[in-house]
Amino acid sequence: MNWFLAGVVGSFIGERLKDMHETRDSIAEIWGERTPYVGEWPIRVDERTLEEPDQWVQSACVLCSNGCGMDIGVKDGVIVGVRGRAIDPVNHGRLGPKGLHAWIANRSQERLTQPLIRRNGRLEVASWDEAMNLIVQRSQEICARYTSGAIGFYTSGQLFLEEYYTLGVIGKAGLGTPHMDGNTRLCTATSAAALKSTFGSDGQPGAYTDLDTTDAILHVGHNTASQHTVLWMRILDRRRGPNSPKLIVIDPRETATAKEADVHLALKIGTNIPVLNGLLNLIIEAGQIDRNYIEAHTVGFEVLKNTVSHWTPERVEQVANVPAAKLRAAAEILGTANTLVSTALQGVYQSMQATAAACQVNNLHLIRGLIGRPGCGIYQMNGQPTAQNTRECGADGDLPAFRNWDNPEHVAELAKLWNVDVNIIPHWSPPTHAMQIFRYCEQGSIKLLWISATNPAVSMPELTRIRQILQKDDLFVVIQDAFMTETTELADVVLPAAIWGEKTGCYTNVDRTVHISHKAIEPPGGARSDFDIFVDYARRMDFRAKDDAPLIKWNTPEQAFEAWKECTRGRPCDYTGLSYEKLSRGGGIQWPCNEQFPDGTPHLYPDGQFNTSYDYCETYGHDLDTGAATTPEEYRANAPKGKAFLRAADYLPPHEQPDQEYPLWLTTGRLVYHFHTRTKTGRSPALHEAAPDAFVQISVQDAKQYGITEGEMVEVISRRGRVVEKAIVGEIEPGVVFIPFHYGYWDKPERSRAANELTITEWDPVSKQPHFKYAAVRIRKAALVINQIADAIGQDADTVTTVLKP
Repeated sequence: MNWFLAGVVGSFIGERLKDMHETRDSIAEIWGERTPYVGEWPIRVDERTLEEPDQWVQSACVLCSNGCGMDIGVKDGVIVGVRGRAIDPVNHGRLGPKGLHAWIANRSQERLTQPLIRRNGRLEVASWDEAMNLIVQRSQEICARYTSGAIGFYTSGQLFLEEYYTLGVIGKAGLGTPHMDGNTRLCTATSAAALKSTFGSDGQPGAYTDLDTTDAILHVGHNTASQHTVLWMRILDRRRGPNSPKLIVIDPRETATAKEADVHLALKIGTNIPVLNGLLNLIIEAGQIDRNYIEAHTVGFEVLKNTVSHWTPERVEQVANVPAAKLRAAAEILGTANTLVSTALQGVYQSMQATAAACQVNNLHLIRGLIGRPGCGIYQMNGQPTAQNTRECGADGDLPAFRNWDNPEHVAELAKLWNVDVNIIPHWSPPTHAMQIFRYCEQGSIKLLWISATNPAVSMPELTRIRQILQKDDLFVVIQDAFMTETTELADVVLPAAIWGEKTGCYTNVDRTVHISHKAIEPPGGARSDFDIFVDYARRMDFRAKDDAPLIKWNTPEQAFEAWKECTRGRPCDYTGLSYEKLSRGGGIQWPCNEQFPDGTPHLYPDGQFNTSYDYCETYGHDLDTGAATTPEEYRANAPKGKAFLRAADYLPPHEQPDQEYPLWLTTGRLVYHFHTRTKTGRSPALHEAAPDAFVQISVQDAKQYGITEGEMVEVISRRGRVVEKAIVGEIEPGVVFIPFHYGYWDKPERSRAANELTITEWDPVSKQPHFKYAAVRIRKAALVINQIADAIGQDADTVTTVLKP
């Protein structure tokens, strides 16, 4: 811990001494001053610099999925500040606290600068040749003995498009392994699954500009004020202007987002389906639907109508604890608004019936005909800034450019494009999702796991199990990251990676806006970009096309981007009208961008024609309850021919519920000042100081029952583990406790505090996204535990400093 504190203190002093310009105190004033408007969002340029830059380099923020345009200020080869890009349509110059402060991590003295190899149980410095040769040697040995099916890749939502596509080609056409996924499985897999299930392919239908004119906004399990601060600025500015849109929030916690709402539905954990079905039922009963649109552009309405008809307001109140009057008030807004923007995030995606619930949000728009036009947006939000690219480029379980792995013609298209034998591309069974990848590692069938830019030893569920898997003797673990983390500590090889600002590439946000980020500075020491690492691996492995030419034919990110464009031709995510030059002219551009739409496309499906035709769709669908796949033959027989699916689902209760032994619900989530496991944000003094530690949030009623006061240390125990956290009292429903998941052990190892020590190993049957939003726990004062430890070791309680270390 001393090395961390020294780094923070040193960086903090230096930062404060040099701090020359910040347009606002973005830590205390997260959303800044209001600029009310109607029709067009005013420009407000947020800036923070430590010194006057010599130059500004075009980029975009990578600390949430909003994708704000920004410039990087550089002086003498060092990043000295950032500012929002006024011209960018996503943020009009605004930046959130993470965007304004987290870049200081690039300057950290804790950066990895040399490869490390585990020798005799210890990680020791090695050369790049030594590290890469070892990885290649192990890869070749494993392929020869076990086939490439014994190699898995687990990546991130932090790399660039060009890196994902390169990795996707390596995995799918070089090695031919089906075991590729990203930590996007933990945060946004349900977004993709719901969009495919309803519309036939991935891709958000709307644009952020819909917020400029919409009549109503619905947030389902999405604490926008904290998770997408600039998007929330846009919403607040609309609501402070004339023609303020109504706001409905569905969330068990009284968050800043919920406090702003006209109607807050504080539902019981795990009851998204009852609440959404209840809303749909009221709207259908009131006749507030577009029957012509339903008939012309959807299938499945009668089944949906029958399913939701059982969910009266009184039954919803009984099951979900949402007052019937509040449900009716929300339904009245949703049923009468002429335009509607809906968002969903982890409160849906990481909970019971994730894909089913997300599909009900889509259903709401379809039955009212509120899609494909200004003011009508569905944002099945992403949790990470480049999650959309993970899905698009095939670095996860999907085939590139939204192709259908179950469609032989789509697989043949890729084989022709890459000039490889069609049989090397994995398509013989469903691709392996992250939870199953770790299960295969546990069972011993995966022998090499390559992890890029993520920290599963903190972010995955049931951490005791994950640590045991990563330490298995028969698993060779490769990690590429910018810092030492809880996961790199368990690696066999660590590769030092360049990060944002130190490399060039593109990435795509939630509303399909593509940005370019130009390299502003050199990476420290021997750190290399993920792109360079993957290309080097491909060269050393000597992956070849059928004509014996190298499989990876590009050497620069721009060349990779041009190759990617050709892969997208004619697909829903068509990039063929984009180029580095075009993206460098100003703000981001929304795909599809091609000859038909040279300036990009704000809305998908304006004519009510969806990507559901048999030959074009990305999936043939799944049963929402069981995950059972629809066969190609079944889909062809009932092909909707361009109509959207209205997917019905009835309520299934969570599989683990509070009982006498574990009487409380646990839910986890994120904080405004941190991103994932704080690998970067924890090294920004301002962000660290704003949120230095984890906590457990409990209701006033529960605090009284357990005799817990604000600031007191509390032990939280599940069937899988235990943590000790400081108590925060209030603004949450009774019977529920909340712990932020960001905090692990790299900077504060003296107690068990990672929320995922407690969470369950279970996932949605369709999206395969883990359930982080519910688990049964019990709580008690940690002082009782400390006294027990003190008695056991014969020490005074004041001297006990180690509590339940993992």
